[in-house]
Amino acid sequence: MVHCLSGKYWWPTLAKDVRVYVSSCSVCAQCKAPRHLPRGKLQPLPVPQRPWSHLLVDFLTDLPPSQGNTTILVVVDHFSKSCRLLPLPGLPTALQTAEALFTHVFRHYGVPEDIVSDRVPQFKSRVWKAFKERLGVSVSLTSGFHPESNGQVERVNQDVGRFLRSYYQDRPGEWAAFVPWAEMAQNSLRHFSTNLSPFQCVLGYQSVLAPWHQSQTEAPAVDDWFRRAEETWNAAHVHLQRAVLRQKVAADRHRSEAPVFAPGDRVWLSARNLPLRLPCRKLVPRFVGPFKVLRRVNEVCYRLQLPPDY
Repeated sequence: MVHCLSGKYWWPTLAKDVRVYVSSCSVCAQCKAPRHLPRGKLQPLPVPQRPWSHLLVDFLTDLPPSQGNTTILVVVDHFSKSCRLLPLPGLPTALQTAEALFTHVFRHYGVPEDIVSDRVPQFKSRVWKAFKERLGVSVSLTSGFHPESNGQVERVNQDVGRFLRSYYQDRPGEWAAFVPWAEMAQNSLRHFSTNLSPFQCVLGYQSVLAPWHQSQTEAPAVDDWFRRAEETWNAAHVHLQRAVLRQKVAADRHRSEAPVFAPGDRVWLSARNLPLRLPCRKLVPRFVGPFKVLRRVNEVCYRLQLPPDY
């Protein structure tokens, strides 16, 4: 546009005025594809101070029936990377999910401080809200269409799926019998972030995978065991912080700084994941709005005032 106008007109702020005019065009804002890097730097989850204080939860669904089970509840400890795999008859209700977590996780490791999960109905219901309030547990729901927020449990899902797939070819319908072995194998492997296996990080020693004969020496004192466990946790905490920094540096190479908005500002909303009821998906606007910003949730997330029909 600057080139076209320069052939016939000139004024001192021509380029600046054209830039402001084009950037404020609502049709262009809705229909043009963005050419910049994805907005917002990586915001890693905080590193916990001890094992099993911050949990990551997800479901592995649509599995073939095996011993009456078609779903696996996957629970991962954010500190030690330890996992619990709980086969279930189907996608559980909020009450069944709470009972499974209490029976198989909380009673062994204590009540956690925070649970990260996807926005599934089980973790948004009134039953789950009452359950977490009674126990004093905070629940962090991930952003929609953003699996990176719960990336640790998504990676465990991939590993467990690969493990079960290896046995399913020869023994279809028997994957439920191999879930305990998959859990033990996953917890026995050294994790890149902590430089320890989950067993070492939680228990202070590596689990025995082969026959082992105890030596004739006396068992170590309880104080010595706690000292070694604390040293292990401190080492794991240092490795976790370094791993988070490495992951953030690698991710931020492909991202740009997030724009800063204040409550009351009006912004455009990407229509990529919105089920707009239009006859041709190919030609729908790339952005809709503008909508009013209600509050800033964190460094990269905002809550918008959307129409009731959204």
